[in-house]
Amino acid sequence: MPAISVIIPAYNAERTILKTIESVLQQTYCNFELIVINDGSTDGTLELIGTVQDPRLKVFSYSNGGLPVARNRGISHATGEFITFIDADDLWTRDKLDLQLRALQEHPQAGVAYSWTRFMDDKGEYFHGGRSVVFEGNVYRDLLLGNFIDSGSNVMLRREAIASVGEFDPTLKSCEDWEYWLRLAARWHFVVVPKPQIFYRQSSGAMSSKVEVMEKYHLIVIERAFQEAPLELQPLKNQSIANVYQFLAHLCLTRISNADGAKQAAQKLQKAISLRPRILLDRSAQALTIKLLLIRVLSPIIASYLLQIISKIRATPIQGSKEDKAFVSS
Repeated sequence: MPAISVIIPAYNAERTILKTIESVLQQTYCNFELIVINDGSTDGTLELIGTVQDPRLKVFSYSNGGLPVARNRGISHATGEFITFIDADDLWTRDKLDLQLRALQEHPQAGVAYSWTRFMDDKGEYFHGGRSVVFEGNVYRDLLLGNFIDSGSNVMLRREAIASVGEFDPTLKSCEDWEYWLRLAARWHFVVVPKPQIFYRQSSGAMSSKVEVMEKYHLIVIERAFQEAPLELQPLKNQSIANVYQFLAHLCLTRISNADGAKQAAQKLQKAISLRPRILLDRSAQALTIKLLLIRVLSPIIASYLLQIISKIRATPIQGSKEDKAFVSS
């Protein structure tokens, strides 16, 4: 029986699915099953998966149910003692399974292991560094203030931990992973692998509508979390909401290229500051403010062009990087 079950929900992922599967099959730890849930794809995803020859690969096809439903279906097929997920456009370093499994084995009281995330561009050519937090043990308070796990492609969970909190909430169209980690954090300790092991792809397209959806479901998740949180943590609610609006401001500024992106970013940041003025002491908020001032002084088009150049200079090319040696083979 495999020790680990890896679950990939895949919907119309023909552009990236083979690279994602490759990054799983090249893991240094080999005793796992790879479960792909074809979530009603209408492109060539299923045909491409059929070209992969590996006895650890298991494919199940369903009508489209959305990401949380696909993860839940994957869990229903999993036989491993430990379960982990990776979205169909993300990548892992080759030691991801090995080090997270060791972390859980060395900390038997922990139900969740996580690593650090790097943010990859849409083409998988460059990445930016993410947060390198080291929250361990009871992380409930830290997780209430923000989703430091960053994505659904990160954690490894004990089967008992999943059994204790149930399934992903299928009614959530965004932030379903943060809501799930919060339920886990209320019952289980977390352990960190202090190393970048997750490469999260920042896909382009329709970000304005995505931001609206993300805002709606972030606020739903926060409201639900603080209904369950103990009295002494209630004062953190405004800070949690302010952090969400700061995050949304960053998304608007970096992912919506037209002038509307800057306008939306300014509105989100203003909302964050109104909820928690001390957020201006945060270096990320200060950087956002400077960028928005730059856009106001210059034209949005020129400022956007300059910011894109600066962002590309600060990004790390994947090919030839230290992380490249860990997961990229072509």
